[in-house]
Amino acid sequence: MSDSVTTPKTKVKTKVERPRLHKVILVNDDYTPREFVVTVLKAEFRMTEDQAYKVMLTAHQRGVCVVAVFTKDVAETKATRATDAGRAKGYPLLFTTEPEE
Repeated sequence: MSDSVTTPKTKVKTKVERPRLHKVILVNDDYTPREFVVTVLKAEFRMTEDQAYKVMLTAHQRGVCVVAVFTKDVAETKATRATDAGRAKGYPLLFTTEPEE
């Protein structure tokens, strides 16, 4: 008979919760030129001309369009920078963020 005590091996699983993702939304307005919106989308969201044009057109037709999805910090930074780019030119261009469902 051995005196060794066997301890059950328990694995501690830390549940890593993935950060909630946030959508960056382009809000349509009747003043910002389409070309300018496309330029901002290409610069801030690294879109191709074609992608940017489709996003701009969707926002134009529906009133809003989801541009991209990022972690909260990245989404807010990009939305702010894109909105500021419009403000700098005197346009009411607006990008907002909201949590993804």
